[in-house]
Amino acid sequence: MEIVKAPTDPEKNRPYFYIIKDKELFTGDDPDGRGVSFLYQSDGRLTSSAGFTGNVTDENILKLLETVDGFKKLVHSVGVTLEMDESQECDFVFQMYGKKDLYHGGANLESVQKADGSEKRIYLRDIHWTEDDDIPGQIRVYTPKPEQLAYLSVRLYLNDGYEAPEQLEEKPVDTESAQYKSMIQNSLIQKGNTYRMARLIERAKAGEDVTIAYIGGSITQGAGAVPINTECYAYKSFNQIKKLLGNGDNIHYIKAGVGGTPSELGMVRFDRDVLRDGAVTPDLVIVEFAVNDEGDETKGDCYESLVRKILKLPNEPAVILLFSVFTDDYNLQDRLMPVGTRYDLPMVSIKNAVTPQFYDRDNRIVTKHQFFYDMFHPTNLGHSIMADCISYLFETVMQQEKDESFEPDFERTPAIGNTFDKVVLLDKRDNTNLGKINPGGFVYTDSVLQSVEMDMDLNVTPEFPYNWMYDGAAGGENRFTLDISCKALVVIMKDSGEVDAATAKAYVDKEFVRDLDPYVNRWCHCNPLILIKDTETKNHHVEIVVDEDDTRNKFTILGFGVVR
Repeated sequence: MEIVKAPTDPEKNRPYFYIIKDKELFTGDDPDGRGVSFLYQSDGRLTSSAGFTGNVTDENILKLLETVDGFKKLVHSVGVTLEMDESQECDFVFQMYGKKDLYHGGANLESVQKADGSEKRIYLRDIHWTEDDDIPGQIRVYTPKPEQLAYLSVRLYLNDGYEAPEQLEEKPVDTESAQYKSMIQNSLIQKGNTYRMARLIERAKAGEDVTIAYIGGSITQGAGAVPINTECYAYKSFNQIKKLLGNGDNIHYIKAGVGGTPSELGMVRFDRDVLRDGAVTPDLVIVEFAVNDEGDETKGDCYESLVRKILKLPNEPAVILLFSVFTDDYNLQDRLMPVGTRYDLPMVSIKNAVTPQFYDRDNRIVTKHQFFYDMFHPTNLGHSIMADCISYLFETVMQQEKDESFEPDFERTPAIGNTFDKVVLLDKRDNTNLGKINPGGFVYTDSVLQSVEMDMDLNVTPEFPYNWMYDGAAGGENRFTLDISCKALVVIMKDSGEVDAATAKAYVDKEFVRDLDPYVNRWCHCNPLILIKDTETKNHHVEIVVDEDDTRNKFTILGFGVVR
């Protein structure tokens, strides 16, 4: 006789708030053949998401989300909902980062999800926590195969004694409304001298080949866009511009965004990533570093040098300065706008467009949750808004007479600085004749590199593949030396969160200059650091010495930026 089991008591209603709500995911390739999508929760992302997605303002709750100990105190369970066109089994992982072993030391909150829109709960009481648990790190969703679209919601159910705010419901954004169009118009800081843009427009309409290029950080790479290649602001604005210019196959596209990097790196990689080592001649370059350049040690010298480097190209391309924004309203447009003013360039501010209306409850057009994918990056809608702002600049230029010839006076005092106008990349392949290199034990080539989706590609391209890697486990001298004549030198090192990532020290002419620590950022990342910045060219002896450690014994020099 079959025993009939009594149903369990219903789950106690608990207060909750969203940290992810109806988020579009498009999975990339995972080494095991599945698809995978990453949503990083570290570096303030989780607390930011709780604020703009979950409407949380309680400082105590936000503080608890910063650590695993606080997370365990606050959260009773994690509710996960996944939807796909066809119901499939997917894996969900909420990984905690470790104190000592960043990627492998923390606990994982895991569940097998049926992608049918039903919620599955992960109970914290069932998790095997570790002594190394430090902070909430990243969420991963695995689909059966790559390049699958899914929608993810994650909400945190709270323990007794904690209350959650009411969850906001939002109305759709009417992109055809007069209010929306007015918001877009607010993005235009100045048209500047439009001669070069107008010349591009004329040539494109006449059927001549023209190339539109984008260089910047992760927003230009397309972070937050799903899928990243077609929904990013770069491709969307390119398509809009292309339609305005006749929609011909003569209009070409270059996308060169690298996440987490400032113009200090952009100026060094410009020749390879945009000019493609001389194979590409851009007619317009859109420069987007306004939210990345806090990492620029020169506070604008590198940015202006990059802009000047582009303006000085023999074919005299047009340049647009684009100022994106973070969810906390941060960007550096006040620092960088003088560069646009100095060279009379078109400037477009996403901050000027969207930020004021975020705080106007009665007349709000788009909410922060609708615009931002996380605390740094736009949603598909956010990328569309950025594209509309760029397109509006083009429409404005096309409605006016062409300005007189544009000839920037590069001899005048720069707005901030021009130290790096003539910077070139020195690595294991290019410009090796610029200095005498003794690699010591740096004889290996690192293949685990920061990699990005270039142009329309969903596959990633590694940055700085012609590098020098030291592996202490294999032996060899822990010293790399470079004798070079220059007035400025930037070393590009690889950051890493791996347990074997070594620290090093940099010396110039036998004097200690700085520590080189891949754990400062703790993720696989290209990090430019200035070793020499002088007013005249001199001979220098540069040494990079890896600190001896039995465990942390790998260090990679990705390349150098050299100004002679």
